[in-house]
Amino acid sequence: MELRHELMEGRAELPRVGAVFPARGVHPPYVVVNAYDDEVEPVTTYLRDLALNDCSDLTVRSYGYGLLRWFRLLWLLGVPWEKATEAEVAVLAGWLRTAANPQRRRSVAGGGAAGAVNLRTGKQSLRAGYAPRTINHSLSVVSGFYEFHAHQGAGPVVNPVPVSPQRRRALAHRSPLEPYPVVGRARLRQKVADRPPRSVPDRLWDELFEQMGCERDRALLEFYVSSGARAVELLGVGVDDVDWAGQRVYVISKGTREREAVPASPQAFVRLAHYLDEAGTPPRGEPLWRTRRGASRPLSYWAMRRVMQRANEVLGTNWTLHDLRHTAASRMANGGTLTPVEVQAIMRHANIQTTSRYLTARVEEIFDKLTEHYTAPKPQTTYPTGYAAEDIKAVFGG
Repeated sequence: MELRHELMEGRAELPRVGAVFPARGVHPPYVVVNAYDDEVEPVTTYLRDLALNDCSDLTVRSYGYGLLRWFRLLWLLGVPWEKATEAEVAVLAGWLRTAANPQRRRSVAGGGAAGAVNLRTGKQSLRAGYAPRTINHSLSVVSGFYEFHAHQGAGPVVNPVPVSPQRRRALAHRSPLEPYPVVGRARLRQKVADRPPRSVPDRLWDELFEQMGCERDRALLEFYVSSGARAVELLGVGVDDVDWAGQRVYVISKGTREREAVPASPQAFVRLAHYLDEAGTPPRGEPLWRTRRGASRPLSYWAMRRVMQRANEVLGTNWTLHDLRHTAASRMANGGTLTPVEVQAIMRHANIQTTSRYLTARVEEIFDKLTEHYTAPKPQTTYPTGYAAEDIKAVFGG
C-alpha cells in the first residue's frame, strides 16, 4: 500500500524495463518486450488486432508505448494483467498526474519555464508533467486492451478502467453536425481545456520568415502557411508529387493515408524553384526536401523542428510547426474569400466544426483596434437647445 501511495504522489518512479521494438512481420508492426526481451503476448495479440483493423503503424506504436507503461506498473506492483482492478488504474492516473514527463527534458537551454506563457506569442509552454490529454489517452489504451481480451474470453470480468454510461448514451446516436453534448466525465478522466487554435499574427510572421537562413526553409514556410499541410505530410512530398502547372502538391494525408492534392500559393512555387536551382533536383522517386550538410538525405521532421527552435531562440518565441497549419487555416477562414466548406476541403478536416474553430477573433490580432478604443476621448453629453442650464442641472444633476 505504501508503494502505491508513493507512486500516486510522484515520489516513486516506474522501472524503465521493457521496450517497444519494430516487429519482424506486418501484423503487428511493433511489439512490446519485457526486461528479458520476451514478447508480452497479450499485448502482441491486441496490437495485431489493431493492425488488422487498418490502424496506422504510428497508432499501433503509440498504443504499444501506452501498454508498456501499464505493464511496467503491473510488474512493479506484482499484479498479473488478468487480475488488474480499478485500484491499479487509479495508481496509473495518479502517477501520470504527478510524474515528470521525460519528453520535456528535450527543451533547449534558455527556454521558458514549464507552463509559463510566452509574452510575445501568448502561447503557454508545455508543463513539466503529462498533459490531461495524454492521461486520458493512456486510460483509453488500457480500456481498449481489456475490452478486446474480454471479447476473446480472457482477462478480468469487469474492465478495470471506469466508463461513463451517461457519455455512452449521449454519443451513441449523435450526428457529426450536432454540437458536442456536455456530459459527465468518467472517473479518473481528466478535464481538458478547449483552447482556440494558435496562429502566427501577421506582425510576427515577417520576423519569423526572416530567420529562415536558406531558400529551402523559406520555401517550406511558404508552403506551410499557404497550403495548410501538416509538417510530416509536406516533408514527404516527392519530386513527382509537384504539379507546377496546377500550383499544387500531392501529400499522403494523415487521415486517409492516400495521396491528395493540396493547393499552394504562387509565391511558394517561386521559392521552391529558387531552392531547386540552388540545391539541384533530387532523383525521381526521392523526397523533395533534402538536408544541406553531409550526404544528401531526406529532411526529417526533427531536423525541421530544430530549424524552428533556432528561430525561436533568436526571437524569444515558442512557435511550432503545427502553428503554421493553424495560421493557414485562420487566414483562409477569416480572409473573406473562401467559404467554411471550401476551407474544410483544403484543410481536409473530417468535420465542419473543426473548421469553424478558426472563425474567431484573437486579442493579439485586434491590438490596433483595442488601442484606438482605449485612447478614444470620453463622449461629451449634449442636450437639445432651448433648455435652461438650471433646469438641466435640476433634472440630471450637475
